[in-house]
Amino acid sequence: MPQKLLDVLSLGHCSHEFSWPRRAADGYYYQVCLLCASEYKYDWTTMRRTERLQRHANDTATPGRASERSRKPTWVPRARRLKLAEPVRYRVKNLVNWYPGTIRNLSQSGVLILGKQNLPVNTLVEMIFAMPEEISGQKNASVLCQGRIVRSFGKKKSKHDPDENGELAATILDYKFLRHN
Repeated sequence: MPQKLLDVLSLGHCSHEFSWPRRAADGYYYQVCLLCASEYKYDWTTMRRTERLQRHANDTATPGRASERSRKPTWVPRARRLKLAEPVRYRVKNLVNWYPGTIRNLSQSGVLILGKQNLPVNTLVEMIFAMPEEISGQKNASVLCQGRIVRSFGKKKSKHDPDENGELAATILDYKFLRHN
């Protein structure tokens, strides 16, 4: 058993490493700690965890207010973006060559990357970057993300990054924390 997990179990407290925010059946977002499985509500407006969700043994529904039924809005506002200028490495899933790039923004729907290599829409990709503390709960937490390219913009030169060749928008399907030894 990994030492960090043993520490969590023996001391009764956790340093928390959170999953990507998940959407419950009722439309509310929550995060799960990957170490201790605690669940917290997540507010994308403030990009913060709000309150710990208490699960009861007979509670099999997803967290939130599943009993309250509400109509889905016909118009949904664009997801809030966290503006970044973080380095990223990305590649087609399971291929050898990694390409350098810069993450321009991150949201609940994915990432926008300025990169040297354009990839076609629907390509499965892997990305390595430092997940912002507002999402992961950890400082300098490097993650390996699995994603899918949803938009690819041509060889567009940016006044901020003249060496970058294009923009890629990718959804984040899953991610895991990378351990540094």
